[in-house]
Amino acid sequence: MASGLGVALFSSAVFGLSGSFAKALLETGWTPGAAVTARLTGAALILAIPAIPALRGRWHQLRDNWLTVLLFGLIGVAACQLFYFNAVSRLSVGVALLLEYLAPVIIVLWLWAASRKRPRPLTIAGTLLSLGGLVLVLDLTGAVKIDLIGVLWGIAAAVCLAIYFFITAKENDTLPPIVLASGGLMVGAVVMWLAAATGLLPMAFSTADTKLGPWITPWWMPLAGLVVLATVLAYVSGIVAARALGSKVASFVSLTEVLFAVIWAWLLLGELPGPIQLLGGLLIVGGVVLVRVDELRAASGPGAVPRPAGVLLPAALDHANDVEPVP
Repeated sequence: MASGLGVALFSSAVFGLSGSFAKALLETGWTPGAAVTARLTGAALILAIPAIPALRGRWHQLRDNWLTVLLFGLIGVAACQLFYFNAVSRLSVGVALLLEYLAPVIIVLWLWAASRKRPRPLTIAGTLLSLGGLVLVLDLTGAVKIDLIGVLWGIAAAVCLAIYFFITAKENDTLPPIVLASGGLMVGAVVMWLAAATGLLPMAFSTADTKLGPWITPWWMPLAGLVVLATVLAYVSGIVAARALGSKVASFVSLTEVLFAVIWAWLLLGELPGPIQLLGGLLIVGGVVLVRVDELRAASGPGAVPRPAGVLLPAALDHANDVEPVP
């Protein structure tokens, strides 16, 4: 348990680096599409090394699950990360990530509307708490000016994450997690390159030096950190933590990603949300915790799945409050 907890905290810490590394590149002229494409391509090639041996003699597993891998890569990886990086380009890293953390609330509201069955009181309380936290994070009447376009990108990332949880909701024992992660990253990279080749996605790179904390670094250092630390090590350690702790414990430990993201953004970018925004962030996370607690009471032991931006959450959100899942 102790070693698994350490691995889970490490996973959250390195996942939390993604926003800071990406923003360091964006500030030198990289477009969000370029940063996402480079991240997915590099991580997919590295994770293919352990994924290919895992499929030896079992390539039919990939063929049997091609739709899951395709949707995972298209929505859960490419779209979710692109929208998140677009949000980071206009907002602070902490605010952008907090907006993405509204995904569980979006799922609850969607299931409520689709089934017309009211969730249990604890989930309603958690949803209202998170929505109240969102108002504080936006700080509409405060001195900090929030970019509306950035907010919309952050909410779009949350919607993609919610869709991703529906896609991966059913436990799948036939496809190794490392294969799903590698395959999804590869699909996402291919989609990004195709979008760039057709002119649908602006793609601009820069070799200018970047600034991380007090250091001036070459462009490849934050890119290497984004690929190796915030993606490859984050995914692998997250899978190890979920297997060591179980999905329930791992899902709660992963909430520390918000804390780590804010700390990294403060240390590396000099960003720190205002007091009202920090309070709103606590309310959002607190609301998510209440939803998680209520949902996990009714869960029957579903597995955990890795999410692109960093959080490890159990795949039981489609069973929240015993509401029938949407097909």
